[in-house]
Parts: sequence; C-alpha cells; structure tokens
Amino acid sequence: MAHTFDPANAHRLEDPGRYRFCSREELVALLDVDPDTVVADLGSGTGFYTSDVAPYVGRVYGVDVQPVMHGKFVSKGVPGNVRLVAAEVADFPFDDATLDAVYSTMTFHEFAGTGAIAEVARALRPGGRFVAVDWSAAGEGEAGPPKGELHDLASAADLVEGAGFRVESGRERPETFALAAGVEE
Repeated sequence: MAHTFDPANAHRLEDPGRYRFCSREELVALLDVDPDTVVADLGSGTGFYTSDVAPYVGRVYGVDVQPVMHGKFVSKGVPGNVRLVAAEVADFPFDDATLDAVYSTMTFHEFAGTGAIAEVARALRPGGRFVAVDWSAAGEGEAGPPKGELHDLASAADLVEGAGFRVESGRERPETFALAAGVEE
C-alpha cells in the first residue's frame, strides 16, 4: 500500500486553512455536478471535502482505506446523503458505469497508478468526470508530503490519459495542481 495519512494527525484535516489550496467552490465547479449526481470522494478521511460537496449532489460515497478515518467522520456527523466505503482505489467496490463523478483532494499521490485510475474509469458512466487536486512535485514544498511521493501536473495527466481519460483542464499552482478529466461518451 502507498503512503497514507497518519490518523493521529486527523485533526489537521479539519483546518479551514486547507481552502487556500482547494476551495469548496473550486471543487464543486470542477466536478460540474447537479442535485442528482452520484460521486465518490477518494481518500475522504474525516469528511472535510465530502461534507462540502454533499449539499450539491444526490449521493456521495466517502471512500477511504482507513476505517479509523471513517470513525472520525462519524463522530463529527455524516450528512444523510453520504455513504462510507472502506476500500482501496485499486480495488474499487463499484459496479461498472455507476458513478457520475469521482474526486480526490490531496490524495492522488496515495493511489496514483494506471491500475487504480483505470478502476475509477471503469466505475464512471460515459461522460463521467474525474477531478484531482493534489500537492504538486513542482510546488515549493511548503506543505504536504515529501516531494518524492508526488506528481506534477504533466505526470498526473499522463497517468490519467494512460487509464483512458481525456484531460479537459489542468493547472499547476504554487503548491498544488488541479486536473479535470472525462470518460468518453
């Protein structure tokens, strides 16, 4: 298994300062959702971004490899349209073409590989969307995991395209990249 976030530091995932790297508004806009959209949050952790997206969609699956993180989410309150799923992305527990969108905020580096990303593509409906906002290897390294564990926008785009996605937009920022990709209709 790749690097995962230490649950002992879960309180750091609730810091509103995280919005400086990815705001709720940016994430919802990149996802291009509506009230009927079914999405999955990869590496949902304590539900910081899961809870932000929930009011804008019909269903959110909070996917995390660490059940202890789900416990922390439950203790703060899980929105009614959120379902928690303990699984690795490489072993994605969703049927083919069942999700409208999948997103990852600051966790792409934890699962990135063509096998895991291909699993995401398999679970997305035709026209479905994948959004990743993550720490960038091209960043200055002021926050996030060690740069050696990270991808920059170009390498992330290569991985996503290698799994069958079409990159629709991408931006390198001072510390992070934002990438949106679609599955062919």
